[in-house]
Amino acid sequence: MADSLLIKREDAQEFAVALLEASGVSKKNSEIVARGLVAADLRGVESHGINRMPSYLARIRNNVLDPKAEPTLTQVTPVVAQVDGNNGFGFPAAHLGMETAISMAQVFGIGMVSVKHSNHFGMSAWIVQQAIDAGFMSLVFTNSSPALPVWGGKSQLMGVSPIACGAPGGKDSMPFILDMAPSVAARGKIHKALRRGEKIPTDWALDADGRPTDDPAEALKGVMLPMGGPKGSALAIMMDVFSGVLSGSAFAGGVTGPYDMTKPGDVGHFFVAIKPDLFMSLDEFKERMDSLYRKVVGSDRMEGVDRIYFPGEIEYLTQQKRAKEGIPFVQAEIDGLNQEAEKLGVGKIRVSGKH
Repeated sequence: MADSLLIKREDAQEFAVALLEASGVSKKNSEIVARGLVAADLRGVESHGINRMPSYLARIRNNVLDPKAEPTLTQVTPVVAQVDGNNGFGFPAAHLGMETAISMAQVFGIGMVSVKHSNHFGMSAWIVQQAIDAGFMSLVFTNSSPALPVWGGKSQLMGVSPIACGAPGGKDSMPFILDMAPSVAARGKIHKALRRGEKIPTDWALDADGRPTDDPAEALKGVMLPMGGPKGSALAIMMDVFSGVLSGSAFAGGVTGPYDMTKPGDVGHFFVAIKPDLFMSLDEFKERMDSLYRKVVGSDRMEGVDRIYFPGEIEYLTQQKRAKEGIPFVQAEIDGLNQEAEKLGVGKIRVSGKH
């Protein structure tokens, strides 16, 4: 991205909030959505950043996403709750879900929340970070629209549904953050490559005829490939069990994707928050996390490897860099965002410089 333009974090946040408020989303929910999107851009996960805005706004215009909807909470047991997203943005539903799970875990050591009738909530890592910021471990699951064949199949049935989890770090270590798709690559990366006119690796997806392709447009007509063959396929099914079947939301190919303008998403999520000092003091837990971190990053390196990173560390370093320098965007992406601003009578996004 040598020819990219830089946008400051606060300008990206302000711009996304303005677009959402102009589309009928409350200020509180607009800020939650914008924070989740900008967090992805800061961490280098541009496939889930503010470039998602045009598709979200198109779903509002097509009356398949309710901008005014508020998530509602039902307490099931002292440690179990359910959030109904009411076909609003997935971000506020997810935020409420994790907030509730943390609140229960503070009292009982663990809290579990199922979310139904939701929509895409962006990058899972921002919800994991919400738990880490409160000092909690977490599991974050969601299902998603069909893009992946089950192992041995050739049609889209399962979602490229991320599995995510995290734990606070110690005094001298990074937090542990895992956020990964069960496919070789997240589907959002295909959309990003299409936006930027880039080719994709041939082991990411198959075209409509079942052949490997480096063309993102052809890949979107076909299927994503599961990582590790049957292992990735089974993880995708697992996400459907915990997020879709359990919650009462769509599953088995029934979820509507964020780029589909025909009907509500009906996405399901599943969150667990865990108090890290259930079995030992918090100091001992942190010392053990420090020890784990040192052993991981200090492992003997294979030939050609200069540094070993802890899960989430590369994204953390990217976040630090972009928070100072700005988030890089190509001109086509900025043009697309400004087209949305023009439709809504909102000012253009502010560019701070060149990369």
